[in-house]
Amino acid sequence: MAPTSASLLRFGQSADGNMVWSFRRNCAIRPAQLLGVFAFLSAVSLSVATVFWMYGATYVLPFAFLEVTVLGIAFVAYARHATDGEIATLEQNWLVIEQEVAGKRAETRFPRASVRIEPLADNDNLIEVSARGERLEFGRHLRAEWRPLVAREMRFAVRGV
Repeated sequence: MAPTSASLLRFGQSADGNMVWSFRRNCAIRPAQLLGVFAFLSAVSLSVATVFWMYGATYVLPFAFLEVTVLGIAFVAYARHATDGEIATLEQNWLVIEQEVAGKRAETRFPRASVRIEPLADNDNLIEVSARGERLEFGRHLRAEWRPLVAREMRFAVRGV
């Protein structure tokens, strides 16, 4: 028995009769967990600074507030991008690419019959998806050495060989 096209794919998965390639940012901590870590670190820093302030070190507390503020800004920047990702779904007649960056989603639909998928030589070898004058770069959350393999796999699936 010959293998099916879905069984030959390494990166894509079959879901509801469609092929799906899903790539997400590799985050070690969720935003809710990050909030807990931030609250704990802030409490410790401000508590120590308050003790020193009570003993006459007047400049420690303002610098502790500055430290907590800068740490908060860094944590917000991290949390905004923690859910970034890209999903390519090969439907019956369409290749649908969804990209999420900093909580904003964008969806682009390419007609399956005319879509081209090529790895780029520059831009860290991102994958270029294009059709009928529309162009999109895909694969930001995928290891650079895997991008040509994913591009080849997506081309194979689109052609339906």
